[in-house]
Amino acid sequence: MLYDETLAAIVPPDETAMEAAWKRWDSIAKPLRSLGKLEEMVVRLAGIYRTDRVSLGKKALIPMCADNGVVAEGVTQTGQEVTAIVAENFLHEKSSVAIMCRETGTDIFPVDVGMVTDTAIETHKVAYGTKNLRVEPAMTREEAIATIETGIRKVQELKAAGYGIIATGEMGIGNTTTSSAIAAVLLPAEVETVTGKGAGLTSAGLQTKIDVIKEAIAKHQPDPKDPLDVLAKVGGFDIAGLVGVYLGCAANHLPAVVDGFISGVAALVAVRLNPLVQGYLIPSHVSKEPAGHMIMDALRISPLLTCDMCLGEGTGAVAVLPVIELGLSVYTCMSTFDDIEIDAYQPLN
Repeated sequence: MLYDETLAAIVPPDETAMEAAWKRWDSIAKPLRSLGKLEEMVVRLAGIYRTDRVSLGKKALIPMCADNGVVAEGVTQTGQEVTAIVAENFLHEKSSVAIMCRETGTDIFPVDVGMVTDTAIETHKVAYGTKNLRVEPAMTREEAIATIETGIRKVQELKAAGYGIIATGEMGIGNTTTSSAIAAVLLPAEVETVTGKGAGLTSAGLQTKIDVIKEAIAKHQPDPKDPLDVLAKVGGFDIAGLVGVYLGCAANHLPAVVDGFISGVAALVAVRLNPLVQGYLIPSHVSKEPAGHMIMDALRISPLLTCDMCLGEGTGAVAVLPVIELGLSVYTCMSTFDDIEIDAYQPLN
């Protein structure tokens, strides 16, 4: 099974390459470690690529698109028809992230893993939306694995096509509800602490959302020691697809750029399935959603950007790509102390 094979194929990033990258940084004619997280990111990339000669190659964004049966409970401001509209807009540069992709030279590959509407985007639909998690488990364990494998295959396809870095995104009305449910179980944390207003709920709507999540967790008893059980019972197909992207990136030695809250929750599921995935995560921003910082802390990554964003789609992940490229340009192109024949900076105690 591809799922099991992928989990078994993941190894840690290469420490020797990371040490060589730090040595290169420290030889560059500038104050030591003065580019902070930009230096850390290049070193992280060296470990992922298993070489200190770091090159990103082509850039891709994979937005996983799916609908969630829980919207029947009034946990969202908009209806499921919006999922399909935005998903198709990915193809026509009419969505926020599609415009950002155009401006950053990032190719976008939206995938339908469970929308209730058929559209023009690439389709690997497991079902027409998940079940209403307040009433029954969102999906079966088998459906969760099948969706994860879709994400893995997409990464394999893009690597074969020359893509060297994968940004993660999603589209699915109701997915802050599913993400909050997963976060509450896996962190663990009180539902009130990890649940926000999403795309714009009233205070009364937020309370409904919290109540629905609490009821679902109490009814289905997802096992925090079994991330796949949590994903299947209270998650969504879009999240499952992103779990596959993270696992696929780790197994194929590609960096996966974490977007915001929903993308971060998917990363948390992937890391709980195999802790070595953590070494392949590239942070982008910290979401304005209540659990944004909590997810980052749980993943042991620190955001490069703090923009108070909570749009989703992969907007934060795409926004950080030029920042990473700037750091990489300095790493690759700048003169060393030896080149310009001056004494190197020395570490100070």
